[in-house]
Amino acid sequence: MKSDILIIIPTYNESKNIERMLPTLMALEQVHVDVLVVDDGSPDGTADIVRRMQIEYTDRIHLITRAGKQGLGTAYVTGFRFALEHGYTFICEMDADFSHDPADVPRLVKPVRSGEADLAIGSRYYNGISIINWPLSRLILSYSANVYARTITGMNVFDTTAGFKCFHRRVLESIDLNRIKSNGYSFQIELHFRAFKKGFKIKEVSVIFRERIEGVSKMSRAIVIEAIWMVWALKIRSILGRL
Repeated sequence: MKSDILIIIPTYNESKNIERMLPTLMALEQVHVDVLVVDDGSPDGTADIVRRMQIEYTDRIHLITRAGKQGLGTAYVTGFRFALEHGYTFICEMDADFSHDPADVPRLVKPVRSGEADLAIGSRYYNGISIINWPLSRLILSYSANVYARTITGMNVFDTTAGFKCFHRRVLESIDLNRIKSNGYSFQIELHFRAFKKGFKIKEVSVIFRERIEGVSKMSRAIVIEAIWMVWALKIRSILGRL
């Protein structure tokens, strides 16, 4: 039976993680979910594992493969278009590496389904700092970046860079996906800002974020630099009415 919930998972070299993640999501008891994996040509066989899982979980697991690394933002935009075209109501973002706990998915869907929120964000900073196994330098960088983004944009969101969330489809329908400018982690800031400026109800749900065990983080200096200037670009475009 087709679910009204779609979880979008972008992947690049996540074979060890996706092999565990998909059965875990399929086994969730509180919610029945479908999953879309958007794989950027992983040379480690991630897409092949997903294809094998599709045989076991017919019509619940979907796969889009793309040639080469095209970036987080474009992967999610591809997933959003798929979700809207296929009639999903609740559209979630999630990482493959278990830094986002699959057991928290029902907690993100619930306020959106009930109408309490249009966008529920799995927040690492809403109730203090809820991050495990990060080095202090990375924690300081992430926390400072969120304070910076929140101050400049005026958003009342503690975790502006969060990548674990659930949208009601009306939020994504209201955004011109062709105008999304960012592609790294600033993509998350841009989505939150666009939803905020359109007046949608945003709720942060405190979650515990755990550093990945398998695979390699995709964080880079270029991603950080993009986030720094993108915050100002969003603010200026908003002032000029060009969002």
